[in-house]
Amino acid sequence: MNPYTLALVFLLIALLGQSLAAGLSIEIYLRKNLPQTISRTWLALAVGSLLLALHHGYTLELALRTGLYDLRQAALAGSIGLLFALGIAGLRRQQD
Repeated sequence: MNPYTLALVFLLIALLGQSLAAGLSIEIYLRKNLPQTISRTWLALAVGSLLLALHHGYTLELALRTGLYDLRQAALAGSIGLLFALGIAGLRRQQD
């Protein structure tokens, strides 16, 4: 697998991970039985995750359209996106 394809895979993983984290955060934010301070914290996590997912999407688009990529940054983004989604899923289990 060449570095370009590997970078695209990492960016796709980052995009999916951040989108999953945003979806889980929004789901918890919309619950009615949470205190307002905890609810706002989940909203902040959701908005931050959505912005990071948007950034990963733009980076993926840049790599696809122009061929510009950075493998190290893509690998870092992919691991961060995956770990962030796992962290949000773990916090979600604690809320239940």
